[in-house]
Amino acid sequence: MTLLKRYLQVSTAALAFLGTSAIAQDQHAHAAPKATTAQQNTLIQVIRSSTARFQDVNVAKAEGYQLQLGCVAGDDFGAMGLHYVNANLVASGNLDATRPQIIIYEPQADGTLQLIGVDYLLLADGWNLNHSGPPQLMGQFFHLFTAPNRFGLPTFYTLHVWAWKDNPNGAFVNWHPDVSCEAFTAQ
Repeated sequence: MTLLKRYLQVSTAALAFLGTSAIAQDQHAHAAPKATTAQQNTLIQVIRSSTARFQDVNVAKAEGYQLQLGCVAGDDFGAMGLHYVNANLVASGNLDATRPQIIIYEPQADGTLQLIGVDYLLLADGWNLNHSGPPQLMGQFFHLFTAPNRFGLPTFYTLHVWAWKDNPNGAFVNWHPDVSCEAFTAQ
């Protein structure tokens, strides 16, 4: 069992007595391509500025990010890539555009990792305890993943932002059709 899963199970157990629900975007949203708004472009620029140092995965590791879940791929809709998770940021339950809980990389054929985006992850029980609606970041609503789910996590909110690799389906969808885990599985 990974460190994140263990921590999330303990956190979820502590919050299990809460039964709050909220509406968010569908967990499998495959939005049609659309132009980004000025507010969305600002969010992408904030993310790029605050995560540029993570071009080197060793910097992410030094700041507490650890690889979790292997390389996440979907049979029909591309992949999400390698998720380097900062368990302390997940546990904090805080939402800060400059401090994503997850840094996402795509494995390359030469063994290197390419920074492609970030993922904000908030446990639903903790968020719902202190908020009357689903999380949003600069107007961008999060997706809701209910439990049970493919990740073995409790119900959570997530927002992927493909800030470093353009996604033809949009910057804020979960899956990226041009991301591959092939190089990861070959290693």
